Amino acid sequence: MDFTIKNTNFDFGPQASKFSGKVRDVYTVDGNLVMVASDRLSAFDHILPCTIPYKGQVLNQIAVHFLEATNDIVPNWFIESPDPNVSIGKACEVFPVEMVIRGYLTGHAWRVYQSGVRELCGEELPDGMRLNDPFPIPIITPTYKSSTGHDEDVSRQTLIAEGILTREEWSTIETYTRALYKRGQQMAKERGLILVDTKYEFGKVGKNIMLIDEIHTPDSSRYFYLDGFEERQNKNEPQIQLSKEFVREWLMERGFQGREGEVIPEMGEEIVQEISQRYINLYELITGKKFKKSSADENILDRIEKNIRAYLARK
Repeated sequence: MDFTIKNTNFDFGPQASKFSGKVRDVYTVDGNLVMVASDRLSAFDHILPCTIPYKGQVLNQIAVHFLEATNDIVPNWFIESPDPNVSIGKACEVFPVEMVIRGYLTGHAWRVYQSGVRELCGEELPDGMRLNDPFPIPIITPTYKSSTGHDEDVSRQTLIAEGILTREEWSTIETYTRALYKRGQQMAKERGLILVDTKYEFGKVGKNIMLIDEIHTPDSSRYFYLDGFEERQNKNEPQIQLSKEFVREWLMERGFQGREGEVIPEMGEEIVQEISQRYINLYELITGKKFKKSSADENILDRIEKNIRAYLARK
C-alpha cells in the first residue's frame, strides 16, 4: 500500500480549531485535543517533501504504549486512542521547552563535542570521551522555541532567569524527566535495546504539571541495539541504531542541514521504504507486538475520521 497521510482537513464543527505541526495535525474539540499523526517526515526543523508509509501509525502507537506504561510515575495528557493514528487527550498550557535528556555522547551533543566545546546547556562534558560513550550521569540539555520557531539550546539558569519556568516548575519537570528516562531505559533493555537519548514536553492544567505529546518514539528518541554494544565501542565501530539520526546523516551526506540556501535532496523509493521499515522494526522491538498494517484497499483518512466521530459521539 503506497497511500500515505500528508495532510488532514477534517471538519468537527464551528467550535473546533486546527493546528498543524511538523508531523501532527491537532484539532481542539470540546476542550480536548485530537492529535492525528501524519506520515510527514521532518529533519533539521524542515518538513521533507516525501511521506513515509505507516510512520504516523508507528509514532502514535509507540507513544500510547509508553504513555500508558508511565502514568504511574508522571501524570499525562492522554485519554484514549480511537484509531491507530489518533490520540485524544487533555488540552494543556504548554511550557515552550523540550526537556532533552542524553545518556550517551552522540548526535547533536557529539557534533558540539567534536568542535572542542566542553559545555552544553550549562552541563559539563568530560574530556576524553568517544562517540557513543555513556555519560557518568545522564545530562539534561533543554531547547526552547525562539521567535523564529527553531529549537535553540538553553540552560536551566537561563530558563529560570528569563521567567520561562519558575524554580519549582523546573524542579518538577527535571524530576519527571529523569524518572521517565529511567523507566524508558528499563523497558528498552528488556527488549534488547538501549534508550540513548530522548525528549519530553510538559504543560499545566490548572496548577498540575503533566507530560504531553509523544514519548519514546523514533522521532523523539534514539535507540541502539544492546547486543554487541560494548564490543562495537571497544573497536570504535559505529553503533547500530534505530532512530531518525540516520535520516539526518543521509541528508548531511548530500549537503543539507537545514541552513539557508541549502536544497533538500530528493528521496527515492528505496530510502523511503528503508525508513518505513526501520520505524516498523522499532515498533515491534520496543513493544513486543506485531505491527498491523492497514489493508491495501482501505481509505485511511475515511477510517480516521469515522473513528474520531464515533469517539466524539460517545462523549
